[in-house]
Amino acid sequence: MSVRVVTDTAADLPPALAASRQIETVPLTVRFGAESYVSGVELDADAFWEKLRTSNEAPATAAPSAGDFQRKYEELIGQGATGIVSLHLSSKLSATYQSASVAANEISGTPIEVFDTLSVSAGTGLLALRAADMADAGASGKDIVAELGALRDRVRLFGVIDTLEYLRLGGRIGGAQALLGTMLKMKPVIALHDGVVEPAGRVRTRAKALDHLAGIVREHKDEIDRLIVLNGAAPDLDAFLPLLDGVVEVSPSDVWTLGPIVGAHGGPGVIGVVFIASSSGGPGGGAS
Repeated sequence: MSVRVVTDTAADLPPALAASRQIETVPLTVRFGAESYVSGVELDADAFWEKLRTSNEAPATAAPSAGDFQRKYEELIGQGATGIVSLHLSSKLSATYQSASVAANEISGTPIEVFDTLSVSAGTGLLALRAADMADAGASGKDIVAELGALRDRVRLFGVIDTLEYLRLGGRIGGAQALLGTMLKMKPVIALHDGVVEPAGRVRTRAKALDHLAGIVREHKDEIDRLIVLNGAAPDLDAFLPLLDGVVEVSPSDVWTLGPIVGAHGGPGVIGVVFIASSSGGPGGGAS
């Protein structure tokens, strides 16, 4: 592979999958009060959810520095990379894309394409896998980014969360702010649209929220090639998956664990669905 693919830990790519596809991952940091952990290195997903359960501190996250990216890029160039595609979570949610861009500008001689996915978690992860497919086939960095640009507004991400409080505390609540005053005894359904969080429904019980989420999948079933289900320490994942039977096939490898970075803002109990639609338009997309 002459062009190498770089993403970040907010993409929630399963580590074994990232390694098998030669996708490099630059970690963000998660903090609990005065304690800081490098996500995916010092704190994996399982340890994060246990830490969240027992900590009295609300978690916060921080982007990698430009130096972190520059070291990664130089490492790959030293390994023989003739180009790099670096794709990252929404610039409207994190400074990660900006750090990568600054680092890319410091390096000459090897083309580095930095791409804003306007997504997060498996939305970014699926685009990283597509980039790796193209790199394996010998595509140039510019061609890969052109393809990612065509796919970006077809990424759909929807989720059921137990509370908006983690999004509010982290400053990532976006358009879902409108739900705050109406959430007493309600369960929010959210979407990521144009790089920010937006409301996608509200229902009175968790069971109805999961049925609503499954209904979104049913509505889009003819557009779905591969569906990723996100699990953020949700006790009722086994109740949700059967709702997709006969709608779309979900293999065990298509259930990804929500990691520390997105988990810090979603809180425990998140169940999400992510796919790349066969056509653009509709809610939950990337660019508009």
